[in-house]
Amino acid sequence: MSTVDSLIGRVPLLPRYILAVLLLCGLILAMVYQRAEILRNGQEVRLEIVPVDPRDLFRGDYVILDYQISSVDLPKDATSEFKRGQKVFVTLRPNENGKARAVAITSERPAVSGADIVILGKVDAGSVCPPNEEGLRVCKPGIRAALVKYGLESYFVPQGEGKKIETTEKARLEVVAAVTPSGQSAIKRLLIDGKPVYDEPPY
Repeated sequence: MSTVDSLIGRVPLLPRYILAVLLLCGLILAMVYQRAEILRNGQEVRLEIVPVDPRDLFRGDYVILDYQISSVDLPKDATSEFKRGQKVFVTLRPNENGKARAVAITSERPAVSGADIVILGKVDAGSVCPPNEEGLRVCKPGIRAALVKYGLESYFVPQGEGKKIETTEKARLEVVAAVTPSGQSAIKRLLIDGKPVYDEPPY
């Protein structure tokens, strides 16, 4: 380690700063490219959402989104619980209206067929009471759910527009997300009454 430090110490400050900037730019470009690939090539899925808090003074307006698929019923014969922070794969299946419903959760990527899509998530709570149609959690014997985050929970919009989304009835709101075969996802567009109001650019 001392040899490495001594070698770095011999490099003038300006080249070191330039190298650090280049590395930082490379990391940023890699993240942008990855997101662009998800948006361009991912399979589209419609998600019902519930906006919560719309404001971040430092980064403009944003909405914190909670999804219908954020609560996934656990199998009744499950022998072990999912743990907070655990990576999971959730199988999504469109209902008669084309909106995704979470039908299964596994720790390994499952094989899917038909219109099913697998999305990658992280467990936020391993065993909770599932919500009813009104969004209230109702505890019933033998029925539990896992809370899952997908990295789709924050969406930035033009400054001053977040409040409009927050006050819109949840039944009128949808997100169209792009999901890759590996399960990675990104928000592609926001819909109100089925019409796009914000479209995420690929870059």
